[in-house]
Amino acid sequence: MVTTRRYLLRLIAVAVVGLCLTPSFARDESKGPLVFAAASLKDALDAINAAWSKESGKSAVISYAGSSVLAKQIEESAPADVFISADLDWMDYLAERNLIKPDTRFNLRGNTLVLIAPNDSSLEAKIVPDFPLAALIGDGKLAMANTESVPAGKYGKAALTKLGIWDAVKDKIAQAENVRAALLLVSRGEAPLGIVYATDANADPNVKVLGTFPANTHKPIIYPAAVLAQSRSTDAQAFVTFLKTDTANKLFQDQGFTVLAEGAVEGFAVLAEVSAQ
Repeated sequence: MVTTRRYLLRLIAVAVVGLCLTPSFARDESKGPLVFAAASLKDALDAINAAWSKESGKSAVISYAGSSVLAKQIEESAPADVFISADLDWMDYLAERNLIKPDTRFNLRGNTLVLIAPNDSSLEAKIVPDFPLAALIGDGKLAMANTESVPAGKYGKAALTKLGIWDAVKDKIAQAENVRAALLLVSRGEAPLGIVYATDANADPNVKVLGTFPANTHKPIIYPAAVLAQSRSTDAQAFVTFLKTDTANKLFQDQGFTVLAEGAVEGFAVLAEVSAQ
């Protein structure tokens, strides 16, 4: 059943991306840039796009999916203008292939990783090393974004590994195409627990947060943004610049995205090195 659901979710995600891409080869540039963005950004970016439209008269077309799916689509010449990833790895992937404009790249916002359950759940958890997650899952499944390619899933796997419980739960995971699909499995009560971003949990009234994964259990969650090298949109840079405005900052804050601490990546690298000794 879980396998069938995962297959259907994959088909839906591909279809959504396809709907955005198919007509875009002939799209009207005057209507604004085509933005490929991580699924977890949907609520914030929809609000920001509305604010930008009110100010500029333009409106971006935004396609949401897992960062890995979007990066691969860009590599295959999907005509996007802007990419906003949920981790540095997939932006680096495009940068290494000269598919972004390096001088436009910047780190936008951060996030935190949380363990969620349906609102009516009686489960409780304290996220510490070796906590009994497998027992809490029971005969159910732990909803996560794909742990090998999607940022939220990769962060989650890293955290569970660091806490010493990955081996105990790896066979109990329902892997979804992106983090919002994982959220939906918990929201609908189809999975007793899930790992998503704090902003995803904040966006869904049908789930509750049982605990937050310590920052030192995974790489810093960083959302980089950049204009793509292939972009011919005269408004792509304007949209990216708007993401740095006070208006956008407030909308990101309203959704729970965090301001990145200076040296966050370097700090994690030092902490990881010390922990390994």
